[in-house]
Amino acid sequence: MSHPLPNFVGDTLEKIRSLVDANQVIGDPISTPDGVTILPISQVKIGFAGGGSDFATKSYPANKENTFGGGTGAAVTLTPVAFLILKGESVRLLPVGLPPSGAAERIVEMLPELINQISALVKKKSNETP
Repeated sequence: MSHPLPNFVGDTLEKIRSLVDANQVIGDPISTPDGVTILPISQVKIGFAGGGSDFATKSYPANKENTFGGGTGAAVTLTPVAFLILKGESVRLLPVGLPPSGAAERIVEMLPELINQISALVKKKSNETP
């Protein structure tokens, strides 16, 4: 009898391979009528785990065929990171801003808008005072 763990691992890796290919990293081109081509670029993250164990019980000694327990699992995350914009001889990379991950990053991101609002408020107050 062949050991089942290599089959688990092989099957899981084949399924990952069928899900993720170069077309997910560099997406299909999008063309506009005015001659601009946009290529979406993504980041692919893959996590994989697998394991198993041979075990014996009172009714099944370790040399029996059905004393194996195991499994595998995987996760794939696809995140857009940029767009490659082609127009004539010009090539431009337009990064996609990722959302802030914490409170400090969120405050830093909101700071320019907050400064603009405070400036507008101060300007309005100074215009109202005689």
